[in-house]
Amino acid sequence: MGKVKQQIKRFAAFSTSTLAGTVVDTLVLWACAHYWLSGTYWGENLVSPAISFECAVLTNFIIAYFGVWRDRISHRKSKRSFFRHFLGYNAACIGGFIVKMIFLQVFVVVFKGRLDVVFCNLLALCFSGCFNYVINERVVFRRKKS
Repeated sequence: MGKVKQQIKRFAAFSTSTLAGTVVDTLVLWACAHYWLSGTYWGENLVSPAISFECAVLTNFIIAYFGVWRDRISHRKSKRSFFRHFLGYNAACIGGFIVKMIFLQVFVVVFKGRLDVVFCNLLALCFSGCFNYVINERVVFRRKKS
């Protein structure tokens, strides 16, 4: 039961860390769209969300690297290790975003307007969150074989 308990604890920590990323994403998007890149469709609707997404990914990664999966990182943390893990983490997040968008579209079609898009998005986030957790657990921060 110890292994299951550890997985539940790790998943809870992962879920909590995503809240930090959500806050960063929202604040950066607001700042970019209203101040730095305001006034243009591309700046407000494409560039700002891309910048805020990457800031959220970096925030989540730092928490994951130094907190959630710290036991999976070698004791000799190096710049190479950090950036190698970050590239994998970033790719996993982009994959998770694609999974979220697919499920979002499925839920929008299935519920045919009976459920607001915000709630469809929250349902889709549940699936993409689980996807991201599994990818991080099994690929990005996988346990090294002895």
